[in-house]
Amino acid sequence: MAIQDKQPDTTAPAAEKARPGLLQVSIKETAALYAAYMPYVQGGGLFVPTTRPSNMGDELYLVLTLMDEPGKLPVTGTVIWITPAGTPGRQQGIGVRFAADEAGQRARERIEKCLGGALNSSRPTHTI
Repeated sequence: MAIQDKQPDTTAPAAEKARPGLLQVSIKETAALYAAYMPYVQGGGLFVPTTRPSNMGDELYLVLTLMDEPGKLPVTGTVIWITPAGTPGRQQGIGVRFAADEAGQRARERIEKCLGGALNSSRPTHTI
């Protein structure tokens, strides 16, 4: 999974600082998507491996690229948990719940289509 953090400009005026941070997430393999997807979160979500400093409740704008699918999925989400560096057996990153809007629903549907039968697997993920 490739992540590209776009950090907010700390020299921008206060009104611009309130905008959500931007993360570009590229998932090339079904196994990586399975490990990151959170179907048990209302509206769906993703675990995003990142060292980006985040707080619970932060709003993020994700631009997802899934496998060989054409186009990108823009979706807004909220940080619902943080796995800090050094957590035994876990990768550092954040859990992002998709917004309850059309873009969030579209992201969930495309992810579940890509995963197909893998959704019923009992393999461990980054989240549980």
